[in-house]
Amino acid sequence: MSTVESWHGIAAEEVEEIPLAWTGLLRRRTRHLLGSLGAPHRRALIGVATAVLLSNLAATAIPYLVGIGIDIGIPAVRRGDYVPIAAIASAIVACALLQALLYRVFVAGSGRVGQEILLELRERVFAHFQQLSLAFHEHYTTGRMIARLTSDLESINEMFALGLDTLVNAVLSIVGVGVVLLVLDLPLGLVCLSGFVPLWFLTRWYQRESSAAYRNNRTAMARVIVQFTESLRGIRAVHAFRRQARNDEIFGQLSEGYRLSMSRSFKLLGVYWPGIVLIGNLTTAAVLLYGGVRVIDGAMQVGVLASFVLYLRRFFEPLAEVSQFYDSFQAAAAGFEKLAGVLDERPGVPMPAHGAPPPAGGWRGRVDFNNVRFGYRDGIDVLSGFDLHIPAGQTVALLGATGAGKSTVARLLARFYDPLDGEVAIDAVPLTDLAETELHRAVAMVTQESFVFSGTIAENIAFGSPGASQSEIEAAAKAVGLDSFAESLEGGYDSDVGKQGSRLSAGQRQLIALARAFLADPAVLILDEASSSLDAPMERQVQSALATVLSGRTALIIAHRLSTVEIADRVLVLAAGRIVEDGPPGELLAQRSGHYASLYEAWRESLL
Repeated sequence: MSTVESWHGIAAEEVEEIPLAWTGLLRRRTRHLLGSLGAPHRRALIGVATAVLLSNLAATAIPYLVGIGIDIGIPAVRRGDYVPIAAIASAIVACALLQALLYRVFVAGSGRVGQEILLELRERVFAHFQQLSLAFHEHYTTGRMIARLTSDLESINEMFALGLDTLVNAVLSIVGVGVVLLVLDLPLGLVCLSGFVPLWFLTRWYQRESSAAYRNNRTAMARVIVQFTESLRGIRAVHAFRRQARNDEIFGQLSEGYRLSMSRSFKLLGVYWPGIVLIGNLTTAAVLLYGGVRVIDGAMQVGVLASFVLYLRRFFEPLAEVSQFYDSFQAAAAGFEKLAGVLDERPGVPMPAHGAPPPAGGWRGRVDFNNVRFGYRDGIDVLSGFDLHIPAGQTVALLGATGAGKSTVARLLARFYDPLDGEVAIDAVPLTDLAETELHRAVAMVTQESFVFSGTIAENIAFGSPGASQSEIEAAAKAVGLDSFAESLEGGYDSDVGKQGSRLSAGQRQLIALARAFLADPAVLILDEASSSLDAPMERQVQSALATVLSGRTALIIAHRLSTVEIADRVLVLAAGRIVEDGPPGELLAQRSGHYASLYEAWRESLL
């Protein structure tokens, strides 16, 4: 597959989630999400709905009052009676003021409720992403998660901020004016509404074509974004292989595709909006022609005809405004649908609300894998009938070739996944029975990447123990040998580490991760390739820190560098998800023909 084709695939994967606008918003899970978000604001929403309804009624009354003024007020003025025209003018002013006041209430109220709903939705989605299992995060890309919390929420925000009042007012105006026209004069009202026939066909055409154009726009935009981000994320490779010219060519092609796609949208709008205006003007002409005949025949008063002309403006203009809002509405509908889909995802490792209590005397750290079966894909087991028993306080090194099942054992023990069959337990308590807080007291894991968050050294050390005091943080740093480095900095432990620890070396990031684990003080500590990316001097420093961190607790170490095994009490060699060797490192090394001895010899030769 070519680069362009792969970018197209990524973009298509993202765009496939976008529903057709009007049907997507009505999907059950979207309705359920909207209902749950709106329920706490029911009273405010009723108030806002009442305000906009009354505002539209006040606005609808003004053309009617103008007609009365023409038919009743002006003749009265000719007779020298100014009371009717003054009363009608006062009523028009009152309606205008009431409309403005209530519309302000609607805009302010809907904006406030909309922002509160967005706040709750943003927090709910973020919390839900954190609760979802590692399996979800391994197939749901980071880019898609960022899109959920940025572009999708922003599209909903735009609907609340810019378009919701347009849509609501348009619907109420069309319905209200349509009813009034039929009540004022049924024959002339039917002439007005006859304009809805071509308008309905025009609107259906625009909905169909603009929905397809919107999806094409999103696809084209996604391709441009993917090309841009991939090129900059891989800028070292771009420079190394002198890829700039080819990337410029590809980006130009994709940008041109985006321009053509957007041009298609503007062409559609250029037909729809003038079409509405044309239909409105033709309807107005028909009303003036037919209404004039009725006025001449005495079947209708001239004030009613004037009201009709004024109402027609309120009848067709909102449709033109909705056409501008249509793309925003589609984006918001798609955003709601995708966010509802995320919130429908269930955690693969659900935590009990009220878990089992810790053993009397606290966690000791005995680990048991009892007849465990697990696989990442259906029908393909990584572990099958797997048994492992680690006494409390023992340090176990787990070795084996890539794909042997080492990381799977670690992930099951950290409860990133649950076994398909069998049980993983600590101190005879199954992990599935532990509440989240208790699980974190029992087990901690230091991964190979040793992720460091933006912030200070102290904040990163206390990441798993946010209530830790400064003295406890400094003690943890001293225990792993990080204190001298931290204290040498101008800001000490309050020094900023930069984005993802960019101001630290790999070894310093690893020491922070170990200090973090030391401060959390778990009964069982898992180390996944803790020193694989370090040079020899830093590896010795980390090894020294490990001796301190592992003291008095159960540890499971996954390592390719066999120098790490020297601190282990026991070595397990895995192959195809089975333990093929088990014993103290010295004894296994003495077995010259064993798996561990072969691995050790190959490692020694790699150092020469």
